[in-house]
Amino acid sequence: MFQPERLIRPNIAALVPYSSARSEYCGTAEIYLDANENSHGSAAGNGFNRYPDPVQKQLRKRVATLFNVPEESVFLGNGSDEAIDLLFRIFCRPGIDEVIICPPTYGMYETAAAINDAVLRRVPLTAEFQLDVGGILNTINESTRLIFLCSPNNPTGNLLRRSDIMAICNAADCIVVVDEAYIEFADCPSLLSEIPKTPNLVVLRTLSKAFGCAGVRIGMAFANHKIISVMNTVKPPYNIGTPAAQLANAALSRLENVESWIKEIISERSRLAFALGTRRSVECVFPSDANFLLTRFREAGRMYDFLISRGIVVRDRRRLPLCEQCLRITVGTAAENQTLLDAIDEFERL
Repeated sequence: MFQPERLIRPNIAALVPYSSARSEYCGTAEIYLDANENSHGSAAGNGFNRYPDPVQKQLRKRVATLFNVPEESVFLGNGSDEAIDLLFRIFCRPGIDEVIICPPTYGMYETAAAINDAVLRRVPLTAEFQLDVGGILNTINESTRLIFLCSPNNPTGNLLRRSDIMAICNAADCIVVVDEAYIEFADCPSLLSEIPKTPNLVVLRTLSKAFGCAGVRIGMAFANHKIISVMNTVKPPYNIGTPAAQLANAALSRLENVESWIKEIISERSRLAFALGTRRSVECVFPSDANFLLTRFREAGRMYDFLISRGIVVRDRRRLPLCEQCLRITVGTAAENQTLLDAIDEFERL
């Protein structure tokens, strides 16, 4: 049986978590004089003079219910980026321990590795944007601590084969992190159901995409309770502010809106992919299970500059491996997508 505590940095394993007087008090109080808050009120509005709940009890309970997981398997962070950074700080000794990523993929994994001075190993995706399972397993050694996989992958948009992910989880004696930021747009179940029988699996989710809460900054990590417990020990004591928690709770109560948006985005994804494929400036539109389309243009640099000149911002991905001449285009509203297509038509008339 995999034992995650074996991989934890010794200083982290010995860490005594920060504890406030309020978190140690279990009764009901009327006067709070423990945290040096402003008892007169808040210039920001009623209630904001008090520190937020450090363990986000109400929000964690709602998330656990929604995703059908135990509360002790839920970590809530300031975006998924906080969870990514914490995993580095918990498991990677600077300059010693290694992390595997599979480019082209989400750039924050490499940034977090550089910040935490982890040794980075790259095993590129195949030409079909799938995992090189043999290459990953051959790269793992006694210093490997984390493997980051993104499914659906950013920027390619496709799901990674579930069987490949599980094969890596079952063979690797390290933490396998699967980032499912875009899973709501895919016709595939989440890997959350695999966590009870896969103790080295961490699944990342977010409210930034399908829930439309990018400005709220709420990310989630789901894993074996031992991993989540350490993440909650290492995180800042008040990592999620009261307004963010309140907005997240509100968002999770409006699932009918989210479901409607997902259907509309998937429909527009199909329409936009077809329309882009008919433009002569487009060489290829890659299949997508996400809310964006990786598109290869014949003159991507010129197209990017032209769209910018028309006030349309897309993501230039030309410098990433396997993404030569590619722009990543988010699926917008029907009106936004049509404006994009009209701009491309204008470019082709030049």
